[in-house]
Amino acid sequence: MAINVNTGLPATPQVKADKTEQQNLQKQQVVQQQATQQQVTTGSATQKQDSVSLTSQAQQFSKAADKAKNSSGIDQEKVDRIKQDIADGKYKINIEQLARRIVQFESDFFGKK
Repeated sequence: MAINVNTGLPATPQVKADKTEQQNLQKQQVVQQQATQQQVTTGSATQKQDSVSLTSQAQQFSKAADKAKNSSGIDQEKVDRIKQDIADGKYKINIEQLARRIVQFESDFFGKK
């Protein structure tokens, strides 16, 4: 048994209809199309439009997010200043602070406190 995929109903064998039946079928299709089109135009006229408004805070956040996305995350001026201080021999390292941060990093990384 064949099944009509579009309707899920058993397919009926196609029989050639005479011209009057074909014309009646075409008229029905035209009437259905007109009714569907009228429903669409009537429905769209009464259909409400969705809208979104952003608060000033959301707008500021959006601008900050765009700026962060376009940023490389590197303060090139600071990098250049440190490079120059190292080259000039002016850069001083605080060994106690460095040791404290290394211990803190390892503690966080390995989960030991």
